[in-house]
Amino acid sequence: MFRLAAFLFLTFASLSPAQNYAPVDVKPPPFPREFRAAWIATVHNIDWPSTKGMSAGAQQAEMRSMLDRLAGMKINAVIFQVRPQCDALYHSSIEPWSSFLTGKMGANPGYDPLAFTIREAHARGIEVHAWFNPFRALSSTSQAVSGNHVTRSAPHITKKFGSMVWCDPALPETRARALNVIMDVVRRYDIDGVHLDDYFYPYPSGGLRFPDGKSPAERRSYVDGFVNNLYSAVKRQKPWVRVGISPFGIWRPGVPEGIEAGIDSYEQLAGDSRKWLKNGWVDYLAPQLYWREQPRKQSFSHLLSWWRQQGSRPVWPGIATSRINSSEDPGRPASEITNQIDTSRRIGRNWNGHIHWSAKSLVKNQGGIATRLSGTYTQSAAVPPMPWVNNKLPPAPGVASSVSGKGTFIRWVPGDGTARVLVQTRSGGQWRVVGIFPAGHQGITTQRADVVAVTALDRYGNASAPKVLGL
Repeated sequence: MFRLAAFLFLTFASLSPAQNYAPVDVKPPPFPREFRAAWIATVHNIDWPSTKGMSAGAQQAEMRSMLDRLAGMKINAVIFQVRPQCDALYHSSIEPWSSFLTGKMGANPGYDPLAFTIREAHARGIEVHAWFNPFRALSSTSQAVSGNHVTRSAPHITKKFGSMVWCDPALPETRARALNVIMDVVRRYDIDGVHLDDYFYPYPSGGLRFPDGKSPAERRSYVDGFVNNLYSAVKRQKPWVRVGISPFGIWRPGVPEGIEAGIDSYEQLAGDSRKWLKNGWVDYLAPQLYWREQPRKQSFSHLLSWWRQQGSRPVWPGIATSRINSSEDPGRPASEITNQIDTSRRIGRNWNGHIHWSAKSLVKNQGGIATRLSGTYTQSAAVPPMPWVNNKLPPAPGVASSVSGKGTFIRWVPGDGTARVLVQTRSGGQWRVVGIFPAGHQGITTQRADVVAVTALDRYGNASAPKVLGL
C-alpha cells in the first residue's frame, strides 16, 4: 500500500498542473480476444533475414522493421522458426548456428537472434512462439554442413530421402534429441509458445515412401508419443508456454464428406492430428487451411467447421496470405483472406484466432492485404486464455491517471504475475482499446478521455478485474 501511495504522489506531483482521475463505478465493455499471428520462416530466407550474410546490425534492423509493421497492424504473436534443419537461430551447445544467418553453417552471427526477437517483440506487446522442425536434418542434400551437425555427429540416425535428409523418427535417439533441443530453449528463453509444423514423416518423393521399414500405424505411434511427451515436458517446465502444431489442413481425404486431397496426412506423414486435439496434447491446433472458400472439395469453411468439432482446445487456422495474386493462386484477392478471418470468427465454439502464412506478405502489403486488415483488426486484441491450464485471475493493477490539455497520461503498478496490461479509454461516450503494453512499461500518453480502464493480463492470458478511473 505504501509503495502504491508513494507512486501516486510522485506521479501526480510530476504532472502538476493537471486534473487527476479518481475511481468511478463504470464498467468498460469486453475487450477483443483473438490470436492474430504470422509465421516468420527462416528456412531459405523466406521471411527473415531476407538474404544470407547480412551484418548483425542489418538483420536486427530488418527484424525491428518487420515487428513494427506487424504491431501497427495489431498482430499479437509471431511464430518464429528457430530450428529449420537441426540447426539453431539462437545460442546452442547442441546444434550449430544456422547457415541462413551468415551463409555458413556454424558461423556465429555476432548476437542471439531469438533473444533479440523476444526482447523486441515483447516490447511491442507481441508474443513469440518458437517454431521447431523436429525431424528434418537438411532441406537440401547439397548444403555444406558443420562438423557438429547431426549428419556428421550422429549419421546413424539420419536417412537421405529425395532431395532432403531426415532424422529417423522411429529411433528413440531421434525423438530424444528433438525433445532435448526444444526443452533447452524452453528452459533458457522467455518464449510464449512452442510450435511444430506439418513435417513429422516426410512427404512422399517420386512415389516412394520413407525407407524405414515401418508400417503407417507404427509411425503414428512414434509421432503420437513424441507429441504427448513434448506437451507434458513443456507443461512441467513452464506451464504458461503454449504448445501448438500446424498440421496439413486435411486430416484424411474424404473427411469431412466431399473433401479431396492429394495426400493422406494420417497415413503418409504419420500425422494423427485429430487425436492430438481430442486428447488435449496441444494448447492450439493450426491446420494449414490454405484453400479458397470454393470449390467445395477443399472449402475453407467446410474444413474449419469440421476441425472445430474435433476437440475442446482452440483451432486457429493457418491462412495463405502469401497466395494473394500469386503464381500458386493467380487472381486470389486480398478479400479472400479477410473473408476467411470473418468466417473464422463465426464458426465454432472455441476461442478466435488464425495465423498468416507468412509475415512477408503482410509487411509488403501484398495485394493490399495490410490496408484491408485495418478494417478487420479495428482494435488491439488480447491473446485468448488457457483455462485448462490455469484460470486464476491476476490482481488488478494500481493505476494513476491525469489529463492536461488534449492528452491523458496513464501509469500503472502491476501486481504479481502480470505480464501485460490492456488499456481502454472512453471519450464522447465511445470506448476503444488503446493498446496492450508490457507490465514494466513506464506509462503511456493517449488522447484526452473522460474514463480510463486498465486490466492486467498474466502469461496464461487470464485477465484481472479492470481498474477504472474517471474525471
